[in-house]
Amino acid sequence: MNYKFKTKPYKHQMTALEKSWNKETYAYFMEMGTGKTKVLIDNMSMLYDKGKIDGALIIAPKGVVKTWYEQELPTHLPNHIENVTVLWQPNITKTQQEKLESLFEIETALHILVMNVEAFSTDKGMKFASKFLNSHKVLMAIDESTTIKTPTAKRTKNIINLGKYAKYRRIMTGSPITKNPLDLYTQCEFLDPYLLNHASYYSFRNRYAEMKTMHIRGRSIQVVHAFQNLAELSDKVKGFSYRVLKEDCLDLPPKNFIKRHVTLTTDQKKVYQQMKKEAIATLNGKVTSTMTVLTQLMRLHQITCGHFTADDGSVQKIDNNRVKELMDVLEETEGKAIIWANYQRDVINIVHEIIKKYGPGSVVDYYGLTAQEDRQDHIRKFQNDSKCRFLIGTPQTGGYGITLTQANTVIYYSNGYDLEKRLQSEDRAHRIGQNKKVTYVDIIAEDTVDEKIVKALRSKINIASEVLGEDLKEWI
Repeated sequence: MNYKFKTKPYKHQMTALEKSWNKETYAYFMEMGTGKTKVLIDNMSMLYDKGKIDGALIIAPKGVVKTWYEQELPTHLPNHIENVTVLWQPNITKTQQEKLESLFEIETALHILVMNVEAFSTDKGMKFASKFLNSHKVLMAIDESTTIKTPTAKRTKNIINLGKYAKYRRIMTGSPITKNPLDLYTQCEFLDPYLLNHASYYSFRNRYAEMKTMHIRGRSIQVVHAFQNLAELSDKVKGFSYRVLKEDCLDLPPKNFIKRHVTLTTDQKKVYQQMKKEAIATLNGKVTSTMTVLTQLMRLHQITCGHFTADDGSVQKIDNNRVKELMDVLEETEGKAIIWANYQRDVINIVHEIIKKYGPGSVVDYYGLTAQEDRQDHIRKFQNDSKCRFLIGTPQTGGYGITLTQANTVIYYSNGYDLEKRLQSEDRAHRIGQNKKVTYVDIIAEDTVDEKIVKALRSKINIASEVLGEDLKEWI
């Protein structure tokens, strides 16, 4: 391949490109942390270089759509690729409208449109995506393609229909099967309805699942009893996909860092703005102690996590998107994961949600309210019991002196302000005895103090010192 990379590919990424770059349809079934985003960016750039496309439509979940636009594309898109890149926004301002129109006004460029998957449940999103597809020779890619695994969902149907107008189609996910093999059907249907040699979901289901009849309240329904012919299905999928796990990538760095973004709900925004005004009034124009700054930051940070402490000392819950994003990340995760949260209330909430989805034996906790006599048992269970996939704790309690090397994913549901605790908690998984690559995922609330905290931590800056040396208005 005569192509000038902006960032050097790892060996497994090069293999993925060699297998796929000029195929009309392809699936990158690459585990989270193995760099499938870079592969897709290089793939579309190669096709543009060869004159095969002049547009790319990237569809991603809410949590990663901003990362595509602000981080991944600027990092990996080669400098010689002239491009017009636009992030779709549901609330179109005059400035946004001008950006959208530039996708059709500038001719000699790679036109890149990044949209969140939820937009395809709306008439506005569908109309614009359709216009884009009809105006360009497009590579259409779905990041975390399990978002279209449900055959009856409106967005699934809409995306599959739009895919017919794309010259090239790609799907990307580390976990193409989240519940059972039937998850594959609509993902593959988007690529090509004939890939799996089944004209409908029901004929596919009848081939690979054994059904049985159940009688509920006088009604007879068909439910999946077991699966069959899976070796055959596996062989079919191998023909148009590339699968790699972190443990297979000997060339990967020992630590990979990923960001997942969430937006504040309407209720959160109201409370956050009010608290922000109070914080500025408290801090401005005064000699401010580190503790006072941290107290104000903590109050704002709690709001981004879905709760806050009122003046009377009571804890108030606020509707938020953070837990949903976490559950989406867990669905994409292979193997065991550690989830660190800064607040005890969040640990309790997360444990409840995981039990609800994965069952009581799937999770243990390690935080202030975990009884001392249970803590070692919880570590042993996480390390030795294959059914126990998740450990939830606080870095304050679990960040020191324990070994959790069975995990190859560490998720920061929320971060604290202490750099040492962050680094120590990272190393519970990344230490002697770990023989797998470790991926770290930070869940970040957009346009909040949450972003400042993570930025400071990743830059190895002491938070309190940084805050005291900055213009507080910029921080808050």
